[in-house]
Amino acid sequence: MNDFSAAEAEVTSLCQQLIRIDTQNWGGNRANPERPAADLIASWFDEVGLTSTIVESAPGRASLVARIEGTDPEAAALVVHGHTDVVPAAAEDWSVDPFAGEIRDGLLWGRGAVDMKDMDAMIIAAVRDMLRTGRRPRRDLIIAFFADEEAGGDYGAGYMVKHHPELFAGATEAISEVGGYSVDIRGQRVYLIQTAEKGLAWLNLLAHGTAGHGSQRNDDNPVTLLAAAIARIGAHPWPQEIPLATRQLLEGVSEITGIEFRAETVSELLAELGSVEKFVAPTLQNTSNPTFLEAGYKHNVIPGTASAYVDCRTLPGRHEDVMLRIKELAGPGIDIEVSTEGIALEAPFDTPLVAQMKASLLAEDPGARVLPYTLSGGTDNKSLAELGITGYGFAPLRLTGDLDFPAMFHGVDERVPVAALEFGTRVLGDFLLRA
Repeated sequence: MNDFSAAEAEVTSLCQQLIRIDTQNWGGNRANPERPAADLIASWFDEVGLTSTIVESAPGRASLVARIEGTDPEAAALVVHGHTDVVPAAAEDWSVDPFAGEIRDGLLWGRGAVDMKDMDAMIIAAVRDMLRTGRRPRRDLIIAFFADEEAGGDYGAGYMVKHHPELFAGATEAISEVGGYSVDIRGQRVYLIQTAEKGLAWLNLLAHGTAGHGSQRNDDNPVTLLAAAIARIGAHPWPQEIPLATRQLLEGVSEITGIEFRAETVSELLAELGSVEKFVAPTLQNTSNPTFLEAGYKHNVIPGTASAYVDCRTLPGRHEDVMLRIKELAGPGIDIEVSTEGIALEAPFDTPLVAQMKASLLAEDPGARVLPYTLSGGTDNKSLAELGITGYGFAPLRLTGDLDFPAMFHGVDERVPVAALEFGTRVLGDFLLRA
């Protein structure tokens, strides 16, 4: 195992400083700018002789890319990426100031502590230590910190892929968030590598009708039409379909627990994952959740239009089928517009890259197991896939069983154990050198 003790020593401070930069993102280019975070990261890289390129997609919406040359000129480059924006946090709901970066009871608290300024800090710490000590990775590393991931990436990874693909030249694989963390299964620590993620379609539904007085009969009421459509979509019983990575995970859980893996025991196997079931259970089917309704402005006025949002998450290979089914469920008279769309991703588990993830993890935690899984959410790997880059989730964290890790994502009182940050920095640093 390589020595990354200097990186361990500074990773928590780096993460605190990133958390203290308020980069809340409400979507639709309404965000606190990521530029201050990009500038700070660039200054940290400058200190160790690494030059960064900062690109703004709109004023303040900044992404940063830097490249480290590897020792093997024949090896394809690896993209190592994070995002610097965070979802909003209502301070009145938190036990601490969400942007203070406070350490309490051995945990670092703050918005972004797990999504994903923790991995940002681990990457930065590992890179700084690598360059300070004159070590070089085997392959070129393209280090990227994107804006706007929390709103679909139009001002971040999506923009960079479309307008600056040259910055990712020669890359074939990528790693980013929501994988490599541990879960305890009957006393066996298991690290979950994210090899697949569901696709997404954020849909806007619009119903048109005839405006009129609320006291009159109206058979062309857009509110009634839209409400019926939304009810059908929200209540639709999507059939169970288990993608490959989820199947491989459940087979591993079956091996550990002795519970036979069959259709009737899927829920029992999922329960063995504890709180991580929240990430895995939604990957057993497509989903379509209505999230927003808007119509009218007064009790006695029937409006001429009504609108709604629907969040669809689709399994690999099922996106077009789901979109057709949504159209059928909506029925006539409903216009459907795609606001944001991203493909489902599915990558193999049996690859040299994953083998190195396993080796770096097991060097630090020899008795552990490593299994793949499918993420129910999405990452910026969707954008990089447009360049033919295969993405994985690998932000290694050794967690304690009392932390509800999935609840930390976009939740109140988001926090990460300091010891997990230090562990992740050692593992990630070793991986980046050897990958």
